[in-house]
Amino acid sequence: MNDREKKFIPDEDVYLFNTGSARKAWLCFGCRYIPELGAHRFVVWAPNAQRVSLVGDFNSWDRAATPMECIDGGVWVCFVEGLSDGVLYKFCVTGADGHEILKSDPFAAWSEHGENTASRVWKGGSYKWTDESYMSRRAARDFMREPMSIYELHPGSWRELSGKKPAYRELADSLAVYCKHMGFTHVELMPITEYPYDGSWGYQVTGYYAPTSRYGNPDDFKYLVDKLHHTGIGVIMDWVPAHFPKDEHGLANFDGTPLFECKERRMAEHPEWGTLVFDYASDQVQSFLVSSACKFFEEYHIDGIRVDAVSSMLYLDYGRRPGEFTPNRNGGNINLDAVAFLQKLNSTVLVNYPGAVTIAEESTAFPKISAPPEDGGLGFCFKWDMGFMHDTLDYMSMDPLYRSHHHDKLTFSMMYAFSENYVLAYSHDEVVHCKKSMIDKMFGDYDQKFSSLRALYGYQFAHPGKKLIFMGGEFGQFIEWNWRQGLDWLLLDYPRHEQLRQYYRALNRIYTATPAMYGRDHGWDGFKWLNVDDRERSSVAFMRMEPDAEKGAYLVCACNFTPVRYDDFQIGLPMAGTLKEILNSDDERFGGSGVKNPGAVRTRREPFLDMQHSARIVLPPMSCVYYEFKPRKK
Repeated sequence: MNDREKKFIPDEDVYLFNTGSARKAWLCFGCRYIPELGAHRFVVWAPNAQRVSLVGDFNSWDRAATPMECIDGGVWVCFVEGLSDGVLYKFCVTGADGHEILKSDPFAAWSEHGENTASRVWKGGSYKWTDESYMSRRAARDFMREPMSIYELHPGSWRELSGKKPAYRELADSLAVYCKHMGFTHVELMPITEYPYDGSWGYQVTGYYAPTSRYGNPDDFKYLVDKLHHTGIGVIMDWVPAHFPKDEHGLANFDGTPLFECKERRMAEHPEWGTLVFDYASDQVQSFLVSSACKFFEEYHIDGIRVDAVSSMLYLDYGRRPGEFTPNRNGGNINLDAVAFLQKLNSTVLVNYPGAVTIAEESTAFPKISAPPEDGGLGFCFKWDMGFMHDTLDYMSMDPLYRSHHHDKLTFSMMYAFSENYVLAYSHDEVVHCKKSMIDKMFGDYDQKFSSLRALYGYQFAHPGKKLIFMGGEFGQFIEWNWRQGLDWLLLDYPRHEQLRQYYRALNRIYTATPAMYGRDHGWDGFKWLNVDDRERSSVAFMRMEPDAEKGAYLVCACNFTPVRYDDFQIGLPMAGTLKEILNSDDERFGGSGVKNPGAVRTRREPFLDMQHSARIVLPPMSCVYYEFKPRKK
């Protein structure tokens, strides 16, 4: 290494990385073009390696041709001139055990995928963003008080375009049009960080800094985000810091020692998944993971991350029997290092990227997932409400004759609805592995399944919490999701499926236009039961309230989960006024039977529950009906 090159040794950045303080570690590590030198700088962290060299197309993969020099902090560096984008490379690492192995670059911006596992040179910096106005608006937004209707999708199996799997740019154009038309506010991409095995759906990551090359290069992915932003659609991506695969080319045993994974062997592996657990106590691992998330906010303008499998991170005994785990320093089963890491992650993201959101997939009753770290919480914006999902799907799968005995599955979610900030998710996990598709989960014959699903979606949208649906659920895909093929869009040629899609579009339209449905998602001041215990008729009714009390805007939702029409269904109301039907899942245009409330329904001075007024409405069979409620002017 010559004196000129030494000027570009990132000593200060290495210090930040080694102290767990780095937020932009990709600027220091990996492959980076140095214009002043006209060369690419390669940097890799391998503190226990005996030797490291750079191999690739440029030197015919000669392991002795391009040795790297070790500097302070366990970091190896070299400079190479004359490289173009796409050139393949790896690090040849002679580990502490003397074993020589080829490793992909942990910080690579672009990589091969599948059986081919080399990293690719990527200069970057050429893409011209056009989403400035969107990003400015995002920075000023408070998603706690705004609508979020999220469309979750697997990019490779959403739709086959031009007879093949879509590329990022091809996907961008069609997806933006579709989501805008349907009224979604966000898309959530299943993991797009690089991964080797298609069948993992992206959840076994080897390249934490690279959008997968399955669909194009990094600029192509930027185009996808940019295009969605142009239509006002936010982009959330699945991000997987809970585990990583054992693939030889990846992070496992990187320098001949457990570098990224837990140092204690029996705690280093997820017994259920056969993958490795990150060492959350390591300062360098914290820098590596936090910087990975930040890169996608910084360079790819994403709007949020959904952190996968948070439960597996929080519990030392996750998937283990008694005696198979090492307790924490207090003798408990909580992974205190993972807790501290998640707090750091959320604080870093939310401070540095205004308007961004972080979402936890967490399936236990671990407290304060969405509370700020200063209050003892993990700091996420939202948590998936797995209880709501399981309860409602169990309820809708049973014969209506028996639902009266399980009324709590419909109402129990409101016992804890405001303990966290929730996303009500019907995700990909619920439509695979013989669990049936959303439409096929519903009880009954063909027509009954559609009426049931419309009623369920209506209930979901009116219930407090942000909304999420997995692709295909909006039009009633009948078969389970298969990552190998596109959705069955031909089903839209059949009236019931197209009618369901139009109903979902109508739900999105009313939801985003009605502040009463989202402005007070996180407290009882935005919700009131109007009829909660009518278990014999398997029905409920409740009210959602506008944040601005002076506007006096209210939405009333009434649901009937039986195939019986009720002509005299009583609901309580806190004041006198009129109800006007604004959406009815039994509407003929959505495939229903057409039972409606003719005209406005006036309240009566007839007490019901704890309210002095009530109304009697017509409630169609297997339906969800929305009403605009206008209080009587005094």
